[in-house]
Amino acid sequence: MARQGSLKSVSRQKQAQREFMSEQELMTCIEDLCNSKAKEFRMYGYENVTGEQIWACVSENYRRGWPRLNRLVNDIMSLKANRFMNWLMLSVYKDDGQN
Repeated sequence: MARQGSLKSVSRQKQAQREFMSEQELMTCIEDLCNSKAKEFRMYGYENVTGEQIWACVSENYRRGWPRLNRLVNDIMSLKANRFMNWLMLSVYKDDGQN
């Protein structure tokens, strides 16, 4: 019980000093995450997967706008190969139907 006094609250000055990422920095981080996931899939044997394909698969769910950053990162990092391959097959069928 003696440790209760040792916790310090975050001061308002420290909150005001937070730096936010620019949109370009955010997009670079998202691109890096997608490339990392594509590299993971290539290690599993899916040789031609690109970061752009990963982003297209994940961002298809964001028609109504961007989610919070933690959800976006989770959606990229938790993408399973099975879901990605299903998306890829459907996108091939959609492209065939439009031509």
